[in-house]
Amino acid sequence: MLCASIEPSPPLRGASSTQISVVMLCDTIMSERSNSKIICPREAITAKDIILTGDRPTGPLHLGHYIGSLRARVELQDVCKQYILIADMQALTDNADNPAKVRENVLEVMMDYLSVGISPEKSTIYLQSAIPETAELTMYYLNLVNVGRLSRNPTVKNEIKQRGFGEEVPAGFWTYPVNQAADVSQFKATIVPVGEDQVPILELTNDIVRTFNRLYKTSILRECRALTPSIGLLPGTDGSTKMSKSLGNAIYLSDPSNIVAKKVKSMYTDPKHIRVEDPGHIEGNTVFAYLDVFDPDTAEVARLKEHYQRGGLADGTVKARLIEVLESFLAPIRARRSEYAADPAEVKRLLKVGTERAREVVQRTLDEVRDALGIVRL
Repeated sequence: MLCASIEPSPPLRGASSTQISVVMLCDTIMSERSNSKIICPREAITAKDIILTGDRPTGPLHLGHYIGSLRARVELQDVCKQYILIADMQALTDNADNPAKVRENVLEVMMDYLSVGISPEKSTIYLQSAIPETAELTMYYLNLVNVGRLSRNPTVKNEIKQRGFGEEVPAGFWTYPVNQAADVSQFKATIVPVGEDQVPILELTNDIVRTFNRLYKTSILRECRALTPSIGLLPGTDGSTKMSKSLGNAIYLSDPSNIVAKKVKSMYTDPKHIRVEDPGHIEGNTVFAYLDVFDPDTAEVARLKEHYQRGGLADGTVKARLIEVLESFLAPIRARRSEYAADPAEVKRLLKVGTERAREVVQRTLDEVRDALGIVRL
């Protein structure tokens, strides 16, 4: 994923142009310095690390999720301790008018996790709302962050703009990075897999951790580092730069064969490749982008690219290849998912077991936090 640009602070009311420039420059320098220190290379992760990752249950997971995070989770669960949250409380920050959407997708996301190979024995999968201690920890952290710091977060500013909130942004959405800081620090996580655009939220997490430890003269909370994807975003079927549920350009892990085929056949290719004999372009061609990621036969993909660029290879032929490749990839995932879908009670049980295990850890951390704060015990 490409690095998101760091937006400067908003102008200070009554400030001179020189003062404004200094604030903007300081924000940029601080962000650049933080980014250089906070990124963790994949090979640096060891058995001593603790990972925190997760998803908002607003719909089924798609191929973009697999490439961006699920594949790494399956690999890393054999390397170190890993906590995976289904962030239903966070999902409600911009879905308060439709809680059924969130509720109905909790087990859907859980089944997607299990179907791709995330093991509930190796990874602790838990439901955010079932751990009330997180909300208490969030409240303590809100006292350590000022309004200006939250207002300057480029990740949230961009998300507010994308959702069209304007001046009607929910307070819960505006402050969700503080809740994420609680999610991370309650497990004393050292690694958080995120896209480059989410790195500023981890910077805020580390700011809160440092402030807490300094104010209360303790070292109970740990700073974290970001594990960013090694490849770029998987484009949507329409050629958009990002596959997204909201844009309707996604291939879901749970899609049946006929739906996958239909979506591939409608994929964006090369608009100038009108006749079969015309030379085609592979740059920006969504079908070839998917073949690069999912086709294990790299020699065959190279041959198809050469033929397509030379001319004489139909888009339909390349799409047929992609349909075959994706079916080979998705069939076993789909089969495992069907097994879990037939027994939702077992899926819910697995989630409950993971949540109980996670809550025990969080309760211990919260006890330490309360002691550091000097909270009265009754």
